[in-house]
Amino acid sequence: MVNKVRTVYVCAECGAQASKWSGQCGDCGSWNTLQEQLAAAPTAKVGTQPAGYAGGAAAAEVRVLADVDAAEELRQSCGNAELDRVLGGGLVSGSVTLIGGDPGIGKSTLLLQVLAELAGRARALYVSGEESPRQIGLRAQRLQLPRDRLRLLPEICVERILEIAETERPQTLVIDSIQTVFTERLQSAPGSVAQVRESAAQLVRFAKASGTALFLVGHVTKEGAIAGPRVLEHMVDTVLYFEGDPGGSLRVLRAVKNRYGPVNELGVFAMTERGLKEVSNPSAIFLSRHDTPVAGSVIMVTREGTRPLLVEIQALVDECHGGHPRRVTLGLEQNRLAMLLAVLHQHGGVAMYDQDVYVNAVGGVRINETAADLAVLLAALSSFRDRPLPTDLVVFGEVGLAGEIRPVPNGEERLREAAKHGFKQAIVPRANLPRRGARLEGIDIRGVSRLNEVMGDP
Repeated sequence: MVNKVRTVYVCAECGAQASKWSGQCGDCGSWNTLQEQLAAAPTAKVGTQPAGYAGGAAAAEVRVLADVDAAEELRQSCGNAELDRVLGGGLVSGSVTLIGGDPGIGKSTLLLQVLAELAGRARALYVSGEESPRQIGLRAQRLQLPRDRLRLLPEICVERILEIAETERPQTLVIDSIQTVFTERLQSAPGSVAQVRESAAQLVRFAKASGTALFLVGHVTKEGAIAGPRVLEHMVDTVLYFEGDPGGSLRVLRAVKNRYGPVNELGVFAMTERGLKEVSNPSAIFLSRHDTPVAGSVIMVTREGTRPLLVEIQALVDECHGGHPRRVTLGLEQNRLAMLLAVLHQHGGVAMYDQDVYVNAVGGVRINETAADLAVLLAALSSFRDRPLPTDLVVFGEVGLAGEIRPVPNGEERLREAAKHGFKQAIVPRANLPRRGARLEGIDIRGVSRLNEVMGDP
């Protein structure tokens, strides 16, 4: 029987507290800002532990950092090389991973595949708050997954989930999804800010105390962020986002936070009839080799996490028939395109103020680094002049406001990736030219330092 816990309602605008909910805050007058929270427990005496202390751990003490055991955490493979890469090398005991993405993108499918693999080696538990065991069983049958050791629990009450988890003691636990579970300590509905925050806090405390690797599935808003309080992403160790078109076959899993590995690591999957399959050579997916050279297309080398990727950048420049020219980007930053076109006008003498400019990163990949600047400008210039670039050319480099071509990190590694895929020419920042004694065979590398040095190429 759960003890009755006192709750209060706190205004998100001014912090004022109220004993019951009302539509308007009585202090600041804001509407619909009162959120349910647990009332603060009385201050514990010195030498005692507060109720609900994380895992019943011992009292904290000051320690010297040099005395802390800094040995690397032991990791276990998930049975999926791309997921292991995104997690930083494998699954860590006691880690908490939050996975978000659009509906139908493949979150539940990936975790069901991973749990079916892990269940063959250790105890694993799949807690579903959205689907019945029959629905999950039909999906596992369709994906041809082993089902003899995979344990399911259809439950949405956190206290009941933790009670069963204490008995089962799984090494891996999946909660699908965090927006469907609730705690009996609060009266608000599942999915509310207070319920998501408190339910996640209890689950995180259990994972840290028991050493269970915990996966939380999170719904996303129409803006693409995980629904619920932002503090949810701060509570967990790793935050992964699924990207891609649900109607297409390509899926990209990106790490935006990782306490156990590099951030911005990328995993690439293909959705098939038997679930998500890892793509070991994603550069081949993002490249659409044209039979004949076409205007407005150029290949660049971007870097996601620890590996370089070859991505095709396409641009279409068309005469504007309206009052205001359009600047549209897919997979790239729109404001940066406007800036680059201004640089092209000022330092290249090419004006596109009366042209619509559309830029696309092929394959649905999102490029967040400035190394795409030079490729975007050359693709736009190629489309504007209707002059194709060589199909064996690869380009990367940052373009500054003064018209300079700035170097980007890991230039030699990017060039080696391009040479491995058969590219014969490269235009790169002069500072990214290979060092003496590190010449790459089979690729002609041209270093540039100013934008006007590449204006005659397309």
